[in-house]
Amino acid sequence: MKGIARLFFFFFFFFFTVSNGADIVAVNQTISDGETIVSAGNNFELGFFSPKSSSLRYVGIWYKFSNETVVWVANREAPLNDTSGVLQVTSKGILVLHNSTNVVLWSTNTSRQPQNPVAQLLNSGNLVVREASDTNEDHYLWESFDYPGNVFLPGINFGRNLVTGLDTYLVSWKSSNDPSLGDSTTRLDPGGYPQIYIRVGENIVFRSGPWNGVRFSGMPNLKPNPIYTYGFVYNEKEICYRYDLTDSSVVSHMLLTNEGILQRFTWTNTTRTWNLYLTAQMDNCDRYAVCGAYGSCNINNSPPCACLKGFQPKSPQEWESGEWSGGCVRKNESICRAGEGFQKVPSVKLPDTRTSSFNWTMDFVECRRVCLMNCSCTAYSTLNITGGSGCLLWFEELLDIREYTVNGQDFYIRLSASDLEPTSRPKRKTRVWIIAICSLVAGVTILGVGLLFLMRRKPKTVGKMVSMRERDIIDSTDKDLELPVFDFATIAIATGNFSDDNKLGEGGYGPVYKGTLKDGKEVAVKRLSKTSTQGLDEFKNEVICIAKLQHRNLVKLLGCCIESEEKMLVYEYMPNGSLDTFIFDKNQSKLLEWSMRHHVINGIGRGLLYLHQDSRLRIIHRDLKASNILLDFEMNPKISDFGMARSFGGNEIQGNTKRVVGTYGYMAPEYAIDGLFSIKSDVFSFGVLVLEIVNGKRNRGFCHPDHKHNLLGHAWRLYKEQKSFELIDESLNNTCDLSEVMRVIQVGLLCVQQAPEDRPTMSTVVLMLTSNITLPEPKEPGFFTERKLFDQESSSSKVDSCSANEITITLLTAR
Repeated sequence: MKGIARLFFFFFFFFFTVSNGADIVAVNQTISDGETIVSAGNNFELGFFSPKSSSLRYVGIWYKFSNETVVWVANREAPLNDTSGVLQVTSKGILVLHNSTNVVLWSTNTSRQPQNPVAQLLNSGNLVVREASDTNEDHYLWESFDYPGNVFLPGINFGRNLVTGLDTYLVSWKSSNDPSLGDSTTRLDPGGYPQIYIRVGENIVFRSGPWNGVRFSGMPNLKPNPIYTYGFVYNEKEICYRYDLTDSSVVSHMLLTNEGILQRFTWTNTTRTWNLYLTAQMDNCDRYAVCGAYGSCNINNSPPCACLKGFQPKSPQEWESGEWSGGCVRKNESICRAGEGFQKVPSVKLPDTRTSSFNWTMDFVECRRVCLMNCSCTAYSTLNITGGSGCLLWFEELLDIREYTVNGQDFYIRLSASDLEPTSRPKRKTRVWIIAICSLVAGVTILGVGLLFLMRRKPKTVGKMVSMRERDIIDSTDKDLELPVFDFATIAIATGNFSDDNKLGEGGYGPVYKGTLKDGKEVAVKRLSKTSTQGLDEFKNEVICIAKLQHRNLVKLLGCCIESEEKMLVYEYMPNGSLDTFIFDKNQSKLLEWSMRHHVINGIGRGLLYLHQDSRLRIIHRDLKASNILLDFEMNPKISDFGMARSFGGNEIQGNTKRVVGTYGYMAPEYAIDGLFSIKSDVFSFGVLVLEIVNGKRNRGFCHPDHKHNLLGHAWRLYKEQKSFELIDESLNNTCDLSEVMRVIQVGLLCVQQAPEDRPTMSTVVLMLTSNITLPEPKEPGFFTERKLFDQESSSSKVDSCSANEITITLLTAR
């Protein structure tokens, strides 16, 4: 009898459970923890899993060939604490997940009563519940594609079903260890003319722009390709976007991170890895409304934000400081009077259309007429760029515009008559009057310049006579740069006559003193030493480069002083001194825990990004190092010392020089050897600085008992051996987020790669530091050769004695 009972139990268990490999679950069959079903094409697998570093159990779907890549999770908000979970299909066509006490943790729904329901995992990754005899996808009782998680798979109709009201959108995981609902969402918003938005919390961080018949206007990288096709559907039943793979051998999906980054990955069979194909956000101009109302962003300009024609900054002071979110306002509010019209704004991402109005059948001429007749209409455009059909109208502020060189779309903005560009040349009489007026103005101008020249010859400052070159600097600071000029007596009183008690330090330029002005404001005074290798050229260079730069991560220049042989720069005072006094000192470094170091790294990155991309002129610092990073009262980092900086206009990003300046240990190889400098040489210096902040030791003079590499070589060896954690400063052992530090180390190694073209730009660096985008593998760093050190008996106990002090050096190289 016991044998018969065992046989019956075995038969019952076999019949009512699912063996590994099947793709269908019938009524009364179950999937227990440890069992899976696999799609017919062997692409996807469904079962129970635990995220890395977690003991909680979830029901999910993952790629069969990459089981760590989970594409869908059932019970995101109700995990199991043990392996007692069971998934089954009821006779009513409901998928149910319950635990050992039969408590339902998750279930599906259906509005129809089926006859013989089954659940099936399709080769697309879609888990469906259907009638056993009906495979028509329009008749599914339920499908997981209607409820995606953080992954957008091919075949999902992303958007709104207007019949059922179902909204299909993505919600990020909280973290790689926690698939519960995260902070970031992306969904198609049907308000106005539909667009896709990415939000982090309630804040919009990215907008796709409206569909223009070819692509979303804010996604120029969305174009025909050999990997996938795509399309947008807008009818009485649904509004949705969908993509499908063109080749069954290609595997690709889109992933939403908790930081609001939407990424597309493709699978490479040869390396068995996922490769980042593209991201929805390309650069800083893709940040939502970064330039505010009526502002336009162009990533190739410096600064990138500009007001549209006919508009001016709402707050000129904020605009000058690099804070553009306040946007722009009309120069002339009279836009509904005779003579008004429209100005073409070419090749852009169309403004936000949430409050827009549209008409599918209206032609372009009628669209313009309708907008002109309504004083509230601010702009118009076509809906479909392929045929110029349809009408899109805006009635409120124009937000989130960016310019493209290709693949942009035109729209037409309403302007007053005085702001419109002339459509024809002036008549002859008008030209005569213009010539006469211009001649008169020119004469007055010449006379004025002459008088001004005579007046300028009289010295402004009190003290000894100065040279013509010094007078040129005073004139330029006082007039062009609007920089205050202090007299020597004021600075002497403020610093206690340059008392040693007020001396903060000394660099290649000369000593720096703390001072207090009459109004109580604390300042730092940099005084050019008579023996300094840096002279009038560096002084003028620093004044010109930094005078109008305004960014929270750049030190602010308050004024200068030039009298006789005295040349001084007056800065805002930084109470916490320079970064090197913290990270390279055993006792001080303990005060700088990881969260603060990470904050400092990010701040330096943002400051450097501003110099390279967002400032008036593109500026290459050329001497970025720990001692040139100052810390304010709240430990916010500020880049200082622009005496060696070079500025460029337009799209210039590099140059060469016979006079190599900078600091050993921070200079990029191509600059130190050939005098070639670029934004990428600054990136190299930043990478060195990142690794120094993580490790707590200088790159130059670094010693290790096992090899004779510098800090870069040491970091590279550890990375190749998968031991990067050994690079971390011992004082951080109890305060750091290991995964975050490892990521920062990899970013640092990407910045110090030998070839400039391999290094990322600062915009990419900032993105890599502030998001979870997949990082590329770094290549060998610059100067990766073992050195011959004088002390061949170096050991870990002697590392400090090997550290070399840093000074700014100047080399003259024959070319």
